[in-house]
Amino acid sequence: MGAGRQEDEAFAAWLTPHLGALRRVARAFAESADQHDLMQELTVALWKARPRFRGESADATFVHRVAHNAALTWRRGETRRRRRQEGVAAELALRPAPPDTPEAGLLERLYAAIRTLSPVDRSLILLSLDGLAYEAIAGLHGLTQTNVGARLTRIRARLTILVKEDGDGV
Repeated sequence: MGAGRQEDEAFAAWLTPHLGALRRVARAFAESADQHDLMQELTVALWKARPRFRGESADATFVHRVAHNAALTWRRGETRRRRRQEGVAAELALRPAPPDTPEAGLLERLYAAIRTLSPVDRSLILLSLDGLAYEAIAGLHGLTQTNVGARLTRIRARLTILVKEDGDGV
């Protein structure tokens, strides 16, 4: 029993510095009502994957790779879940109230715009927002650094337009 507790504590200590990145992944891949569920899925995926971590990359790189892969898998199942939930009136009650501050509204519009991106583009922008270098992002996705830079430039331009359009309609 003592060994299990030590393992739990070691995992928690290892995971804690990466919780912000996990929250950003959850927020980018899931609507507000589903973000907690996705966070749980990401944590379970990391729990299962951690024994395979060989230290050949930085902890953050490993966490990002596992989290993004788990989020992509979760997202594929999201379509099936949404179909089952359609027509349920209770879903309307779960929608968040309008944000209280302009900054919160802007941030929510940004994440809503990020959710419209393709999964790869979503992953690229999140990794960039998390401060990963183009070299690390390229390595995670099997792209060249030049391709990552070009794609991120297009993604940022698209997000700017989407956030502005959404803000103008408010």
